[in-house]
Amino acid sequence: MSPHAARKRRVRRSVAVGVPMAVLAALAVTGTATGAQTGGKEKTARITSTATLGNVPLGTFSNSLLPGTVKNDRGVDLGGIGSDIYPAGRKGEFWTVTDRGPNGQIKVDGKKRRTFPVPGFDPAIVKIRVAGDTVKVVDALPLTTSSGKPVTGLPNQERRDEAPYTYDAKTALPYDPNGLDTEGIVRAQDGSFWLVDEYGPSLVHVSASGKVLKRYVPRGLKLSGADYPVAEALPGVLLHRKGNRGFEGLAQLPGGDLVMAVQSPLSVPDEDAGDASRTARLLRFSPKKQAVTAEYAYRFDAVGVVDPGEDDTSELKISSVVAVGRDRLLVEERTDKAARLQTVKLDRRSDILGEQWDDAATRPSLEQLDDPAASGVPVLKKRLLVDLGSIDGIPDKIEGVARVNSHTLALINDNDFGMTDGPEAFDKDGRLVDSDTETTVTYVRLPKGV
Repeated sequence: MSPHAARKRRVRRSVAVGVPMAVLAALAVTGTATGAQTGGKEKTARITSTATLGNVPLGTFSNSLLPGTVKNDRGVDLGGIGSDIYPAGRKGEFWTVTDRGPNGQIKVDGKKRRTFPVPGFDPAIVKIRVAGDTVKVVDALPLTTSSGKPVTGLPNQERRDEAPYTYDAKTALPYDPNGLDTEGIVRAQDGSFWLVDEYGPSLVHVSASGKVLKRYVPRGLKLSGADYPVAEALPGVLLHRKGNRGFEGLAQLPGGDLVMAVQSPLSVPDEDAGDASRTARLLRFSPKKQAVTAEYAYRFDAVGVVDPGEDDTSELKISSVVAVGRDRLLVEERTDKAARLQTVKLDRRSDILGEQWDDAATRPSLEQLDDPAASGVPVLKKRLLVDLGSIDGIPDKIEGVARVNSHTLALINDNDFGMTDGPEAFDKDGRLVDSDTETTVTYVRLPKGV
């Protein structure tokens, strides 16, 4: 066995560490994570175990779901399932979802091109079981159109989405109006799934077997040619989402309403404003009404607070939102190297839906306001639950958070299918040079109230 193969088969063993954080009551928005001594005791959280997904060739996985879809997986293993994680009901079992598949960037003539090394890959809902230090795939549902075709992970629209290219960035690939860059996932009581997508950005209702029932997109998107129903039911201002930064997080409230999080501030009025902004948006959607019923302004902490090693505000992202009560959420603020979990309450008085901030012509825009609250915008109040970046052993790029029980969280990372950017991502034979970053589920135990 080669050293490279041996590294890929290593499994992370359980670890246990203690770090400063809030008391458990913060799940109900009552505490803050300061790491200070309280009542003579330090309030700590700890990793109780980690489990790693084994190596499954991507072609084998994909073709077992939809035969013939992947002709050459270029040595890529199944990965990317860490886009989100949602409890599946049985202990140790979770629903996860892949993103659009292996992709990277290569510069050609000074401009970055988006590559899709396995263009036949079809995004999938993947059920996993965590047992000891191992993550196993126990079920998978390919995402399909109304006629049963794969949706693919390819971009939808020319001039709006990044142009897709082959693994070496030399040959253009076709756009696909059915394509989805899936991220957040929840499961409804009737067994169907709700997903969010970065391209539209969109909210996607999927049957229990993986068929797209309807895709909800921003007004004015004018997506044509999709082989499933498309409804322009979301605010048109979302058309200004940053490239590759559409919807990322999705939560299901106890009453059935959904909350979607835009990953980054919108580019209103332009990219420079979006890159400099710390104000992102959450939207509440009623499946019964099939409509957005509320919108909230969410304010990031300064990037140096979230990640002391980072000074670029545009690196701030929301990757996961989790319901922890009737109108309460955990919100994950992160960079690629650090993450913090905040608690917020969705107060009716904080609803900005239909206000001037949904008009892209408003100046200054919501994203341009240095202090939205001082300008009369009801920004959501938040409290820090835990700084994941301070816990030794937490993987980079945590994109999924699930509430296992009142004291335990499950975290999952996005390993990007083991890909890196640049032409060196593949060898001379067009085979992946794996990054050795594995998909890992990490259990974090929260402390009991003091």
